[in-house]
Amino acid sequence: MGKKKKEETAAKVEKTVKPYEISDWDQYLFGAGTHYEIYKKMGAHKVNVDGVDGAYFAVWAPHAVSVSVIGEFNGWDYKKNPMVRLGEGGIHALFVPGVKEGDLYKFSIETKYGTRMDKSDPFANYAELRPGTASRVTDITNLKWSDSAWMTARKTWDNKVSPVSVYEVHIGSWKKHPVERDENTPGTEKGFYNYREFAVAITEYVKKMGYTHVELMGIAEHPFDGSWGYQVTGYYAPTSRYGTPEDFAYMINYLHRHKIGVILDWVPAHFPRDAHGLADFDGTPTFEYADPRKGEHPDWGTKIFDYGKTEVKNFLIGNALFWMEHYHVDGLRVDAVASMLYLDYGKQDGQWVANQYGGNQNLEAIEFFRHLNSVVLGRNPGCMMIAEESTAWPMVTGKPEDGGLGFSMKWNMGWMHDFTEYMKLDPLFRKNAHYMMTFASSYAYSENYILVLSHDEVVHLKCSMLNKMPGLGFDKFANLKVGYAFMMGHPGKKLLFMGQEFAQLREWSEERELDWYLLAEDEHQQMQNWVEDLLHLYKKNKAMYELDNQPEGFGWINADDTFRSIYSFVRHSKDNKKNLLFVCNFTPMERPDYRVGVPRRKKYKLVMNSDDLKYGGKGEERPLEYKAEKQECDGQKFSFAYPLPPYGVAIFEF
Repeated sequence: MGKKKKEETAAKVEKTVKPYEISDWDQYLFGAGTHYEIYKKMGAHKVNVDGVDGAYFAVWAPHAVSVSVIGEFNGWDYKKNPMVRLGEGGIHALFVPGVKEGDLYKFSIETKYGTRMDKSDPFANYAELRPGTASRVTDITNLKWSDSAWMTARKTWDNKVSPVSVYEVHIGSWKKHPVERDENTPGTEKGFYNYREFAVAITEYVKKMGYTHVELMGIAEHPFDGSWGYQVTGYYAPTSRYGTPEDFAYMINYLHRHKIGVILDWVPAHFPRDAHGLADFDGTPTFEYADPRKGEHPDWGTKIFDYGKTEVKNFLIGNALFWMEHYHVDGLRVDAVASMLYLDYGKQDGQWVANQYGGNQNLEAIEFFRHLNSVVLGRNPGCMMIAEESTAWPMVTGKPEDGGLGFSMKWNMGWMHDFTEYMKLDPLFRKNAHYMMTFASSYAYSENYILVLSHDEVVHLKCSMLNKMPGLGFDKFANLKVGYAFMMGHPGKKLLFMGQEFAQLREWSEERELDWYLLAEDEHQQMQNWVEDLLHLYKKNKAMYELDNQPEGFGWINADDTFRSIYSFVRHSKDNKKNLLFVCNFTPMERPDYRVGVPRRKKYKLVMNSDDLKYGGKGEERPLEYKAEKQECDGQKFSFAYPLPPYGVAIFEF
């Protein structure tokens, strides 16, 4: 029988199967790794069978001797609701009458070793609030959406030529309520905002500041607050810390209606060993590699997904699609990509095993990424897949058909490292490290980059961004301002972690809210003013983003002013009508005789000036326009004089 005939026959058979049931075709696609909406069949789903309300349960446990559904509805007795094994693929399923919305449940698994384990549902859409570990029956088929305008526009949105300025946020510690709240409110003991409260508050703030996207840490269900959501046990469930799935959908919908994109952190690299989670799910390595040299991260104490198993790849690809298609999420920032690509990542000799060619590349993970990105972005044009990849792996954002991994963007970790190391230096020594700030421009177009100052830079004794800066008082703030201006002007999209925009003093901790009280102090308010105006300048000027991935969009005026530690460069728009000239002075030395070379004999309009009173400057009056003269400077035919203050930043439009 030909392929077409087989598919026609399968389609006819499908029509005889009830919508909620797992058909032979479902099992075939799942086994092939191409059942991209498997989450609509696996897990727990509220259904009505012959007039009887209940729930249809399905779970993949290929090596289990038997599986039972246990829960509040049967007294947690594994003998009452044994599941039926559907076929050789290892899916077990059962309809249980009388199960209600909100009922807690688990799967009780009898292993081939004669032991029994109770596991939460890998496909659960809702979970019990920690420290409870059960899954919760819920119906997410009728979520309310009113973001059709956003979703329609998303289909033709192109991140390469659009502004992308991301505000990275941890919901539980952005802002908190006093803990004396209604004891029935999720997360009360920590004072968490729920998803709906957070939606309103974050939208108001992000619109004021001028960010285009919010990136949310720690959304998928996880047992331990201190993991920040990077130790996931419930990949298909928004964490119950902040409310229900309906509340989560409300948040996405609210942000979209106010034209703010939503990116989620996504963790396909590893998962924790918690007894109720994915580890040794059916008594054997099910989701992870069986060989501990491939299946375990010794440094992290976690398990590594088996990217060679079609069902595991289907679980993860289906999960990425679930967030984008069911919850309307606009992008996923894929965590720890390097740890997936390299078999020896974080391992000593003897702790890893080479691939079939003797190399350290995980060939199965490479194929997984190409499959993942092709399907996710192919089905969801306008969405983003963003790689946190910390090495020089080639073509991370290259097309899979050309040998690339297919991501939309890559975090520029090299730029971040060079930038933070340079900024920590006493200005006296910066002249000896001048090219740390120019090096990234030599490879800026090799990938589609996003420049990041993420949560990772302000934890674990790394200091806050402000306290990385040398000097005291004014010098610290002035250093950070000039650093942020340089970042905003440099090619690449932008990301700042919460608190950095107003110069949080303390390192970030998930245990407490940001130190918002600092905004009562002039220096912190002035920093927020500076970042706010930079963000709005970025969003309103095409020169800042539409040629980000092309050399024509950026040009150095002077990249070699090492003695004075001054950088000057131009950002070009595609039509060359509204270009921007940046001048950044990275020392406390005033340069009253400063002259900058320019490419055209035009008028240069001063659009941002760090010496303005609102930014903590001296507020000296300056002309708003500067006419270029025919006087050679910086290798340019034309130039104009601009007295540059200590740590001075000047941005001109021409």
